[in-house]
Amino acid sequence: MIRTLLAVSMAVAASAAQAGSPPSSPPRGCDRAQDITATQQDRLLRFAAVVREALAASGATAALISRSGTDLSRFGLRYSHAGIALATGLADGRDMPWAVRQLYYACAEGAPRLFDQGLAGFISGSDDARVGYVSLLLLPPEAATPLAAAALDKPLALGLLNARYSANAYPFSTAYQNCNQWVAELIAAAAAGTRTRADAQAWLQAQGYAPEPVQASAWLMLAGRFVPWLHFNDHPPALLDAGRVQTSLPDSLEAFTQQRWPAARRIELCHGPQGIVMREGGGPLAAGCVPQDGDRVTAWQ
Repeated sequence: MIRTLLAVSMAVAASAAQAGSPPSSPPRGCDRAQDITATQQDRLLRFAAVVREALAASGATAALISRSGTDLSRFGLRYSHAGIALATGLADGRDMPWAVRQLYYACAEGAPRLFDQGLAGFISGSDDARVGYVSLLLLPPEAATPLAAAALDKPLALGLLNARYSANAYPFSTAYQNCNQWVAELIAAAAAGTRTRADAQAWLQAQGYAPEPVQASAWLMLAGRFVPWLHFNDHPPALLDAGRVQTSLPDSLEAFTQQRWPAARRIELCHGPQGIVMREGGGPLAAGCVPQDGDRVTAWQ
């Protein structure tokens, strides 16, 4: 029964890799389709423009970007999905500065894919069109330059992609992979020159990468056996029996990256009822995107 519980828990906690905004984004896959109003669409586009301006002003060539998606507050988590934002990015086969290279799971195909997406589409991939968060980790040149090169190295990026997807993939097994784990292994490839998943994971583990396990919730006990993109045979039995699942999520990626490159700068942005709020450094933005002293606020007009 505990394995079933964990399956559904991690479906919520780690399967929000799919982005969604028509017409140029991938299929929403396993996400629920949602209707948004014209006002919400306008605000999302304006929010994306502010995020793009922050990236452009940074002078970086690559950044770790994370977005809120599925509501993970029950796990004490805000972010569910990460990718690499590239200053010389591509989307729809054309140049698009700060497009995001990411892994998503295409449910219709039953397979993971790498996808390049503009910021507006990336940001729109959330369950809540009213309030959303984006975290930018702006890397110093010694990290950003090789990461951009690795992300744009198609044979390398695709070589790190596992054909078997699991939303709750264990970080130190090559049996499966989730969206955030692909980012972790790309960071390893950029920093250490690794070319295989096994070597990337060995380097990550040696460098202290240790995602915080997620505690399963009791109400999620029923539907795990029906979720085709969840697997548990790669996880240590002791963790599973304790109701805990260790998998790569954006918080762990950021913590590891900041530990390795202390000069990295973090900017968090959100959009909410009062407008767009931005904070560089310091603690996390307030719940509900409520501005606090020192935050930069762009009010809706």
